[in-house]
Amino acid sequence: MGADGIPPHHVFRSEILDYQTYEDTREAERARIFEVKRPRRIHLGDHLTFLFENHDTIRYQIQEMVRTERIVRESSIREEIDTYNQMLGGSGHLGCVLLIEIEEEARRKPLLEEWMGLQKHLFVELADGTRAHAEYDPTQVGDRRLSAVQYLTFNVPDVPVALGCDLPALEGTVALDEGQRSALAEDLAATTRKDSRRVRSEARGAW
Repeated sequence: MGADGIPPHHVFRSEILDYQTYEDTREAERARIFEVKRPRRIHLGDHLTFLFENHDTIRYQIQEMVRTERIVRESSIREEIDTYNQMLGGSGHLGCVLLIEIEEEARRKPLLEEWMGLQKHLFVELADGTRAHAEYDPTQVGDRRLSAVQYLTFNVPDVPVALGCDLPALEGTVALDEGQRSALAEDLAATTRKDSRRVRSEARGAW
């Protein structure tokens, strides 16, 4: 946790540009973030895709929201930052978005009803075989069926080597390749690291 109580991997207000200034470098930033996201996109079976987030991907999403909505009110910008930062979790957490992909529209509703409670069955596995199950906000869970988009965090002491699900209908495990492990190791380290870039950014102040 930073000296101000904010986890070091969270996005700070002073890192967010006004939408006009952001436009100047948007294309280059989009290309960079595409590469950042590549090793953090992990498929498990035919229906589950995990999109692991980090400081840079969340900052990009905030900038895109500010641009799209032409947000200039200070309170609204800070609200977006707070909302997106929640996706990253705290120190020692890996945050991700889970996409539940069902191509056939006719099967979508019955399967989402059948898979209720899926969040409790998702886990990452460490090198010693220990499993850390997903943490999630109970308010995102519906009464009748699963939402096709889930926001999860995993509290882990070390980088995972596999990702899995033990819900019988979707049971499976996928081993993470070297690039994926390296990306998540970097993200996990950032949750406890003092980032000198953040210090410089805070010193400059907000626009």
